[in-house]
Amino acid sequence: MALVVNHNKCTLCEVCIEACPFNAISVEEGKIVIDAACKMCKICIKKCPLEAMGIVDEVRPEINKDDWKGIMVYVEHVEGNIHPVTYELIGKARELAAKINHPVYALFLGDKITKQGDKLLQYGVDKVFVYDYKELEHFRVDSYTAAFEDCINKVKPTIILVGATSVGRSLAPRIATRFRTGLTADCTVLDVKENTDLVQIRPAFGGNIMAQIVTPNHRPQLATVRYKVMDAAEKVKNPTGTLEVCEIDPKKLKSRIEVLKVAKKEKVASISDADVLIVAGRGIKEKKDMAMVQELADLLGGQIAVTRPLIEAGWGNHSQQIGLSGRTVRPKLMITLGVSGAVQFTAGMGGAENVFAINKDPNAPIFNVAHYGIVGDLYEVVPKLIQMIKNGEDITELAV
Repeated sequence: MALVVNHNKCTLCEVCIEACPFNAISVEEGKIVIDAACKMCKICIKKCPLEAMGIVDEVRPEINKDDWKGIMVYVEHVEGNIHPVTYELIGKARELAAKINHPVYALFLGDKITKQGDKLLQYGVDKVFVYDYKELEHFRVDSYTAAFEDCINKVKPTIILVGATSVGRSLAPRIATRFRTGLTADCTVLDVKENTDLVQIRPAFGGNIMAQIVTPNHRPQLATVRYKVMDAAEKVKNPTGTLEVCEIDPKKLKSRIEVLKVAKKEKVASISDADVLIVAGRGIKEKKDMAMVQELADLLGGQIAVTRPLIEAGWGNHSQQIGLSGRTVRPKLMITLGVSGAVQFTAGMGGAENVFAINKDPNAPIFNVAHYGIVGDLYEVVPKLIQMIKNGEDITELAV
């Protein structure tokens, strides 16, 4: 649906402008204009004395899917250092492209990055599109959106994959809006049909169901994926891809955002990169008991992670949380202590190689995803576990 104005009836009385609670109506070049702030509340329709405003059903032209070809990955980086989520998306793009016989593209935006683009070709990308401009030195969402839009108009990829990072979550919705297409955020599974429709699967309703989303009537199709959800692409022996340096009018890259200063954030260890994680759940009774969790983590050279109840109790930092509202992890070893294993949690650790669960409830859902499990009181099991590790004993002997 769309809100329209009959300019033959409208006398520019501006009653609608005064009535609009969202300031979405203005006068431009002698006509009433409605912008994107409109929430379709219909107050202006009721207030218009001349009945010059109304709602009509939009009829959009059908998309010719044959005009859209290729799977494009947005390359996220900081000063040319490519974020590892990019390689994970390239791996998934190659898998999807093989099913529909499409090329894999990468879009690289920044300043003095052309040489870095060659690195992407080693991972099986068919073509890397590089926009190398001084105006793109720092991430400014309006400039990056303009360059992204320019590339899509020239290349017409049927699918675009973006990392679900702070940058990706800012950029992808704007691209979807420019092309009036769909965007599915935080996908956990991606597949593609023979007709190039992207099947996007993600948790919904607090993780209680897995929603399957398809965008059959619009192109391009956009999806964001969290870091550590997909398998990273491997290098190919004989890369055959090419790199294309793209041109755009620098005026289109002019930003309304002025970067006054860039302060580099101190690099800290992230649970997303950890090989060993000790996860504290609701079974931890007191804050002082986290010292026991820390001792186990130190013995194994790992990090502490927590579930949402402990974040709410103030016993952990949000950066330590695993799950839908936290981080996605893929450690080689994960030991869960008193974690029930609700879907909201398990959605963030599906790629863990070895899960060792300790819970006194034999029916806890965590045992459905664990490779090893101990049914018992963690306050009895963990001290024994710590002692076994100190003695160099095999801890799997405790598990069932």
